[in-house]
Amino acid sequence: MKKRIALLSDVHGNSTALSAVVEDLKKRDVDTCWFLGDLVMPGPGNNELFDLLAGINTDIYIKGNWDDCFLEVIKSHSTLDLSDESDVYIGILGQYVYEKLSTNNRDKIKKFETCATRVINNLKISISHNLPDKNYGSALIPVAETSNFNELFINSSFDIAVYGHVHHQLLRYSSQGQLVINPGTIGEPFFAHSELNNDRRAQYAILEIDETGLADVDFRKVTYNLDQEVSLARNISLPYAELYSEMIYDGRVYTHNQEILKKINQKNNYLNALRPFLDSFSEE
Repeated sequence: MKKRIALLSDVHGNSTALSAVVEDLKKRDVDTCWFLGDLVMPGPGNNELFDLLAGINTDIYIKGNWDDCFLEVIKSHSTLDLSDESDVYIGILGQYVYEKLSTNNRDKIKKFETCATRVINNLKISISHNLPDKNYGSALIPVAETSNFNELFINSSFDIAVYGHVHHQLLRYSSQGQLVINPGTIGEPFFAHSELNNDRRAQYAILEIDETGLADVDFRKVTYNLDQEVSLARNISLPYAELYSEMIYDGRVYTHNQEILKKINQKNNYLNALRPFLDSFSEE
């Protein structure tokens, strides 16, 4: 029996892009959806992201490194280093998300899986955000050595590995000929090559698996209203909204730019705002 599976990843709080992708895949006769991680932050999206995924029969939720960052912010005795401007940035964004999310959706993120496996028509598939045991790092960037991609496969019995994290649509093979697929990013596209970086569309992929095997991999790109997403961020006073707008329009990220983050953190007195929020979890 033919099965069509949508692979969705790296929304990063961009509800406008996710809404556009959902509308597109509803026209594609998709049976189920797998979400490969990084649902929240740095964009303004919150509860509606969960509603959108639930409405398209999403039955796998993988925990990305940004989802883990959110959980780090709200856990008792957080290890955030408040002398690090990037950690303040993560903390303030995490506070924003926490205050917006319902208790039910906070609990859902905690239950996201690190990795998963499925067997579809005799094809065994590994599903993760990055490596099966490590959802962060640069080991699986598109130009990485093939040996790195071998690590996606726990053993030789797996036929396909799907992952997210690197924000690039990708199809390649392990050294044993196993298939590796990345659907790209819904909310944060970026390319080192300037001409390609002009394409700001949301990305996802659809796998079609029939009785014979993998019949098709459809890498899709969906136009959405960038101005609408940026206006949303500004209108609700999203922390670091101007940095978010640059990411939406140009693919620029400032997560590790200490100089720029320091200026914004000091201007908005973010450190002093963050301390009591973090302390409230240590007191629980």
